[in-house]
Amino acid sequence: VRGSVNETWQPDGVDFFIIQGLANLGEKKMIVFVFLLLGYIIILGGNSMIIFVATTDPKLTSPMYFFLYNLSLVDMVYTTTTIPNMLSSFLSDVTTISVPGCFTQMFVFIQFAVTGRAILTVMAYDRYMAICNPLRYSAVMTRPVQLLLVGGAWVFGALCTLPASVLAWQRPYCGPNVIRHAWCDPSSLRRLVCGNTSVDNIVSITFALVALLTTGVLILTSYILIGVSISRMGVAQRLKAFTTCTAHLTVVSISYTAASFVYISYRVRMIVSVLYSALTPFLNPMIYSLKNKELKDSIRRTLSSVDPSEDIKTISV
Repeated sequence: VRGSVNETWQPDGVDFFIIQGLANLGEKKMIVFVFLLLGYIIILGGNSMIIFVATTDPKLTSPMYFFLYNLSLVDMVYTTTTIPNMLSSFLSDVTTISVPGCFTQMFVFIQFAVTGRAILTVMAYDRYMAICNPLRYSAVMTRPVQLLLVGGAWVFGALCTLPASVLAWQRPYCGPNVIRHAWCDPSSLRRLVCGNTSVDNIVSITFALVALLTTGVLILTSYILIGVSISRMGVAQRLKAFTTCTAHLTVVSISYTAASFVYISYRVRMIVSVLYSALTPFLNPMIYSLKNKELKDSIRRTLSSVDPSEDIKTISV
């Protein structure tokens, strides 16, 4: 929608919101557009490949791959909630979104962000069971248990997101209707409420801390126990156990470090928040493909089955 970016006041309530996005980038908009588009294509391609090989390759039967393709699915939906809208905003003077659409975007974005962290927590528990209780691993990590853990991650994400979203939906918005962010960010949306938002702030911060600390503490606890168990192993076993954790530990470290950086820098540069929203989904496929030999071999087999030239090379070798 093209028009003016002026804030509009509507005493009877707003009919839509204007997403300011990265309008102040000027001539650099197209550069950011190209990088964001390429990043989004890589996110979709990389995570789609992981989902495909994890669900079709009979050699990838470990619960870890079940959790990994669920994480890839979450990453794809998480980025699709915001990046296409951001890309369209670079090609138009003004980007608008309906009121229901704005609240749907806000809920889905936060819910999938929390769900992603919850699945990372489940994956940490999976690594704990595999390393610290290898004899009981197969008996404990059955398919029903895997489904229960993933279902719990989705429920946890919804429960942490719902209270603040419901409060935001019930508030009156009489103007201005310009959201000074690249998407329907909760804190930016609260600035447009016609009334006191103290309760909203408390609820939002409380559940954000619950989501962050609960998952963070559980992941940290899992790795402390893993570290204690590894310290009692021989050198060869220690190296093998550490290798199985490196990909997940790398993803967790990047995710939480980036989240902390955004929290510190959010009010300084919005671009940092935009990069963070795409950083982990962008890096996940690369990290797991490089660090996990089974997954790397599976992707290579899949690509060689598509490209006949790869088969010729293999035969000639």
